Amino acid sequence: MPDVSPDIDLIRSRLLAWYDDHARRLPWRAAVGAPRTEPYRVWLSEVMLQQTQTDRVVPKYEAFLREFPTVGALSQASVAEVVRMWMGLGYYRRALNLHKAAQVICADHAGIFPKTVEGLRALPGVGAYTAAAVAAF
Repeated sequence: MPDVSPDIDLIRSRLLAWYDDHARRLPWRAAVGAPRTEPYRVWLSEVMLQQTQTDRVVPKYEAFLREFPTVGALSQASVAEVVRMWMGLGYYRRALNLHKAAQVICADHAGIFPKTVEGLRALPGVGAYTAAAVAAF
């Protein structure tokens, strides 16, 4: 039988080119050719997008970032402030876990996101999917 293994480099380049041309432009995605997206922004978007439509998340995401532009700012906010900014997204446990995780990141990791999936999964409210997404970006 002949070797029909795909040319991985060719597939990768074609897939990335297609993505550059067709991907939806969203505020948490890095622009084509821009540096990678910050872990904080990816994490925030992933948590907000859990069981919530993208069109509802975009304005809330942008407002949340204006209020809490960094994980440090989020960690220092009161629970009431975080919940107020979360209003309209539902499932408030996500907001509470986001706040707790920000505090852990700042207290235990000097404000730097863990670099491994295992380290990310140790954060409050971060499951396998979210950890993998943050680690990938």
